[in-house]
Amino acid sequence: MANMGLDAYRFSISWSRLIPDGTGPVNPKGLQHYNHLINELTRHGIQPHVTLHHFDLPQTLEDEYGGWVSKRIVKDFTTYANVCFREFGDRVKYWITVNEANVHAMAGYDLGTLPPQRCSLSAKVNCSRGNSSTEPYLAAHHMLLAHASAVRLYRKKYLEMQHGLIGFNLLTYGLLPRTNTSEDIRATQRVLDFSIGWFLNPFTFGDYPDIMKKNAGSRLPSFTQKESNVVKGSIDFLGINFYVTYFVKNSPGSLQIEDRHYTADMAVEFESLPQNDTSTYEFPITTWSLLRVLDSLKNAYGNVPIYIHENGQQTSRNSSLDDWPRVKYLHEYIGSMLDALRSGANVKGYFVWSFLDLFELLTGYESSFGLYYIDTNDPSLRRQPKLSAEWYSNFLKGRSMDPKFTSEIEKNAPVLSHSPLLHKAA
Repeated sequence: MANMGLDAYRFSISWSRLIPDGTGPVNPKGLQHYNHLINELTRHGIQPHVTLHHFDLPQTLEDEYGGWVSKRIVKDFTTYANVCFREFGDRVKYWITVNEANVHAMAGYDLGTLPPQRCSLSAKVNCSRGNSSTEPYLAAHHMLLAHASAVRLYRKKYLEMQHGLIGFNLLTYGLLPRTNTSEDIRATQRVLDFSIGWFLNPFTFGDYPDIMKKNAGSRLPSFTQKESNVVKGSIDFLGINFYVTYFVKNSPGSLQIEDRHYTADMAVEFESLPQNDTSTYEFPITTWSLLRVLDSLKNAYGNVPIYIHENGQQTSRNSSLDDWPRVKYLHEYIGSMLDALRSGANVKGYFVWSFLDLFELLTGYESSFGLYYIDTNDPSLRRQPKLSAEWYSNFLKGRSMDPKFTSEIEKNAPVLSHSPLLHKAA
């Protein structure tokens, strides 16, 4: 990492590794592991950015009371956060409480495609437990309360000495109305309210968006005045993950189904943008949509400091080390981010997903995002830099680009890089 030129590294602490039963004694080997990692990073001048929860709740808490669907999680999460602040806060100055909270609530408790695979109405997964009508909203509500509780503890007990910042992470995506009709335009805003406003409205205004209250009704929990006051203003920064763009079409019929659930409450249909090669995992490059996301966040929620925590290109696992698709993707998006900075976006940092090839929750080892290839057939797990690692290192070190990069990127400029697609209504 140091040789590449990284000055910051984002990683997650596993609650189960640190406190195996979720509550109670701290595992000394887990504590030692994270101390070694943090010390090694700081020794090389690399700033640790630490996520406390990344879809990996201790199984004990899931079995005991359902994890995030129970309000008991607020106290246990705060206790866990306290251990992290106490043990690592002298060296860690950037904390993220929950990673992709909106995805965790939707995919974990409505669709059932991600841990803990709770659902009742999913067309994709036959879950053994869960309630898609209520649990996504409960889980998200308790994530908000747990975050706010941990922040309150930190500000009271540790801030004066440690001077750290605490943020929250959401998956964002580019959204385009499928047509220029008012119905599709409103549907696009509705997706923003249900996916981003779900969390940022409470953080900014102390309550959920009105459209969520209208469509979800009593299934959406409410904040007490005290809870609202604690949640409001409890983020020092926002972390966003960004990869893709979707078309959005109004779908009012989903509001008429008998067994309503979170995704039905949005009353929309999503459509992926066309790909040049549908046989690959690669995402279309839509840099203008990242600019739109940053601009909409600034307009809706003030100029909150933003860290782009994840951005990267997916490719097949064993594709060439000459990963031009990833080089092109990073070149385009980093350029877009720099354009946003020049336009006044309050972007404070950018992290590529991911430094190494790793196990992806949805595709396992079939696809990869890494700048470094890991040979899983080698007992030593040998790491090999890809072309993207060379490109990114050159960028970080401010070196002029090798002509081979510039010419290849220009030769293969992505079709979807520069202008949005909008279909007029028939």
